[in-house]
Amino acid sequence: MAGQGSGGNVIAAICNIFIPGLGQLVQGRILAALLFFVFVSVCYALSATVILIFMWIPGALLHLWAIIDAAKFRSPGL
Repeated sequence: MAGQGSGGNVIAAICNIFIPGLGQLVQGRILAALLFFVFVSVCYALSATVILIFMWIPGALLHLWAIIDAAKFRSPGL
């Protein structure tokens, strides 16, 4: 990737809109992809229950963080 604002980062951010962590996976950051996917999925799954419906808020914030993280990623070599 060429750095922040590159076409690859835009594609990664768009991927994250549909599946949290997919953008990080596209960028080759497997651990970050796995963590974002698991945490957002757990929050959304818990919010599907009536008792923990408030969990959509942290899920949505983590989802947004995943999108922004993919868009602003700079590879360590640059």
